[in-house]
This record gives sequence, C-alpha cells and structure tokens, in this order.
Amino acid sequence: MSRSVFITGGNRGIGLATAKAFAAAGDRVAVGTRSAEAPQGLLGIRCDVTVPGDPERAIGEAVAAHGPIEVVVANAGITLDTPMLRMSDTQFDTVLRTNLTGAFATAKAAARSMLPTRKGRIVLVSSALGFLGSPGQTNYAAAKAGLLGLARSLVWELGDRDITVNVVAPGIIETDMTAPLSEKRLANLMQMTPLGRLGTADEVVAAIRFLASDEASYITGAVLPVGGGIGMGL
Repeated sequence: MSRSVFITGGNRGIGLATAKAFAAAGDRVAVGTRSAEAPQGLLGIRCDVTVPGDPERAIGEAVAAHGPIEVVVANAGITLDTPMLRMSDTQFDTVLRTNLTGAFATAKAAARSMLPTRKGRIVLVSSALGFLGSPGQTNYAAAKAGLLGLARSLVWELGDRDITVNVVAPGIIETDMTAPLSEKRLANLMQMTPLGRLGTADEVVAAIRFLASDEASYITGAVLPVGGGIGMGL
C-alpha cells in the first residue's frame, strides 16, 4: 500500500538513496531540502530544519500533496569538524541545531500528522561515531548521541498511538560526507571496522526501510547499527 513519506536532507547521500527506494516501492515521497530541489518522481519541498517553524510548514505542504505523514526519516545533518579548543560556539551550536534540534522539530511536526490516524514510523538517522566519540567532532558526536535520548523519550509519548520511533546508526558510509577524510583517518576507521570496508548508502537504506515496515511493528526505541561492526554492542 502506498504511504506518505517525508525525508529531510533528501537531496544527496543517504537521504536521496532512501527517498528513491521508498518511491521505487510505490510510496508518495516528499523530500525536504534547503533548495527544494528533488529528482524526478520526488516532491521537493523547501525546508531548513534550523529555522523555527520551517519543518512544520514543509510537512504541512507534504500532507497537502500526499496525505497524512505515515513515515518520516529525520536525516538532515552537517559536520563542522575542528578540535574542541578551537571550536567556536557558533560551530558547536550550528551542528546541534541541524542534527539534533532539527530532528526534534521534524519528528514533532510529523507526529502531529500521525496522531489522528494512530499510526506512524519515525526513523532518526544517527551515527556510530555519536556513541564512540571522534576527535574533532565533539559537536557532531554530541548531536548524534542526543538522538537516542530523543527517540526513547518519544517512544513513551507516542507508543499508545502505535507510532514507533527508532534510530539507525550508520558507520563509515561511502558518501560525500566521508569523501574529505584523509587516507590516514580512513585507515584508522577501517581498523575499527571488523568488515574492513566502507558501507554503502543502500545498506543503510535497507535498515531504514525495515524499521518503517509492517514487519517492524513491534520494534520501537531501538538502535540499529549499520557499520560493519564498528562500535558493536552499543
């Protein structure tokens, strides 16, 4: 059955791959991006998750076009890496506003659409590095770790309406966000990854789609790592 799906950060990387996969399965997919650009077959909606009220407006547009939201994937994220002692307050706040506060705003707006129908799937895209920590990424790791607390609190608030909330924690995935990594840093990360290779966006998409499926109807408050074993047991 075709569902109404909304994905933030859906114009590249994992977000775009996720949007295409849901659309290929017959779902009605809207992607929120700062530019509102989207590939053919996807509805592009301008959405800056750091602007108060913007996620709510964007999801309202998606609801008007595709009906009440049934699946939301909070994927929008950025990095502004620098060692803590050189990191400015602005660099720290900007990453948290995008990666954590933006996910909160997105989930809040989507939940309001889901409550009347008493069903829904919320998937937050975190990172294995959020639980492991990473040099030069205190802002990123803090935000990505914060998504777990957000998810597990929402589980208690939304569970009686049959709305599940789960977290996907990718490891080192081959996207434009990992492209700038130095050979030395990448080699170090691969030493921490038992499978010894980069993951693919499609491998993360498979986890997201599973958590959004009927088969995962009794899974909520979970962290599903997709990292080739990096940080296993988190």
